[in-house]
Amino acid sequence: MKIATWNINGVKARIENLVHWLKESQPDIACLQEIKSVDEGFPRLEIEALGYHVETHGQKGFNGVAILSKQKPDEINRGLPGDDEDEQARFIEGVFSTGTGVIRVVSLYLPNGNPVDEDRKFGYKLRWMARLERWAAERLALEEPLVLAGDYNVIPEAIDARHPEQWINDALFVPETRQAFRRLENLGLTDAIRATTDAGDTFTFWDYQAGAWQKNNGIRIDHLMLSPEAAGKLTSASIEKHVRAWEKPSDHVPTIAVLSLN
Repeated sequence: MKIATWNINGVKARIENLVHWLKESQPDIACLQEIKSVDEGFPRLEIEALGYHVETHGQKGFNGVAILSKQKPDEINRGLPGDDEDEQARFIEGVFSTGTGVIRVVSLYLPNGNPVDEDRKFGYKLRWMARLERWAAERLALEEPLVLAGDYNVIPEAIDARHPEQWINDALFVPETRQAFRRLENLGLTDAIRATTDAGDTFTFWDYQAGAWQKNNGIRIDHLMLSPEAAGKLTSASIEKHVRAWEKPSDHVPTIAVLSLN
């Protein structure tokens, strides 16, 4: 099973690229972030025409997540539990039948958190990560294959940035953010990309500004975190970097994990 995550940065602006990528890459499950669309405005017809089932948790103008799948999910859950007042659309979970049971796949869009001196930004990020940690601990207790896929807005280590010194005071890289990510990882989750390579210059995001793409001034902030049951079935992981060179690209590229679930 090929599972992908991609911050599309506006599905309507990027629909041609999305359709082209789905045809080219053929993921079984594609997790999208920053769709920037309400549910009823999502261009589902173009995607359904390719044989994909579409589930969204949208929001007008910003945020929003989606799961596209060749197989219809058995169950869909929208919104990260733990804060009834949180109206931001950043989390959707799908449950899919497999030959040996089920797999749970989440598309998540973790808050950016900048600036770090504002509680409504950085405090919200840390509280969201704490909620995610509690949720993940409960799901891991089920001992099922679980994939937490998405734009985490976290640079885990210095190797995950071309110029880490430029990110020292950024909410994506400050110690509190990285520690929260490590607590999540320490629940028993495996970073699919780092399970398959320790190479530098392994990035998923290049800013639109200052020629970042041309200079390969990138960072790795899009992750597929696997439960032990999923990690044991991981056969490969990759980053489809070439998509960043397409016309009207997202500033993120698809990140892939392939699991053997037979």
